[in-house]
Amino acid sequence: MHCKLIGVPLQDGASRLGCEMGPSALRTAGLQPALEELGHSVADLGNVMPTEFSDIRHPNAVIRQLPEIAAWTGLLTDVAYRESAEGMPIFMGGDHAMAAGIIPGLARRAAEKDRPFFVLWLDAHTDFHSLDSTDSGNLHGVPVAYFTGRPGFEGYLPGLSHPVHPAHVCMIGIRSVDPAERRAIKDSGVTIHDMRSIDEHGVAVVLRDFIATVEAAGGLLHVSLDVDFLDPSVAPAVGTTVPGGATFREAHLVMEMLHDSGLVSSLELVELNPFLDERGRTATLLVDLTASLMGRQVMDRPTRSY
Repeated sequence: MHCKLIGVPLQDGASRLGCEMGPSALRTAGLQPALEELGHSVADLGNVMPTEFSDIRHPNAVIRQLPEIAAWTGLLTDVAYRESAEGMPIFMGGDHAMAAGIIPGLARRAAEKDRPFFVLWLDAHTDFHSLDSTDSGNLHGVPVAYFTGRPGFEGYLPGLSHPVHPAHVCMIGIRSVDPAERRAIKDSGVTIHDMRSIDEHGVAVVLRDFIATVEAAGGLLHVSLDVDFLDPSVAPAVGTTVPGGATFREAHLVMEMLHDSGLVSSLELVELNPFLDERGRTATLLVDLTASLMGRQVMDRPTRSY
């Protein structure tokens, strides 16, 4: 496969600085050579960065960096649409506000290919706030509500040409949901598998059902992997840690099953904050997880000494 690495040094959606260093950390951890060792061709397209910002204000006074997030959203929609014409784009983040632009761009491309579009959201959080409901003001908490077409974003973030149907979104690993998000998402149609569901049934069972749904529809699948999907004991480099996340092996199993499905057409790696990492441990894990998604098998795991 031809892989395109796209750096998204976005940190305006989060409250802690550091995510802008995520793309550099993933490069340093060896993402490109890991993919090339598996036989893929890789082009590193460098980092993208918005240059024009509008003076946008919202009545919710706690909202932070709205002009910046609006600019990033428009830019990333265009980039994702363009780079998904052929090959597999891999977006290296950057905080999760980047999904507000990337996923609408991918959805537009899928519609032009006449393929149903699905999103696998691997995260501790649902990111289902509206601009009105957020009480932190951090806009990495709104992308799913936005790209599924929830009201309240008109006039603030770019209009959606192809909103993602909520029934085509599956969340796995959820374990921290604000009351406003819980109310909004309850009847939305989004499929949610929290960590209790994984504890009770196993991650393979819940993922297998979603894979079957995508396969039956002949769909294209985008994977959005947030560092806080993982337990902080194995992935400390994130500013939104929530105990009780996916284990090392659960995460690799998810990626191995996704590879076996042959359905994944794009990937986001988000919320990596190298400033909080331990000797590059989390960046290295993300590279290894990407390698599993792209074909590395269990017995091919490298031995590492930290």
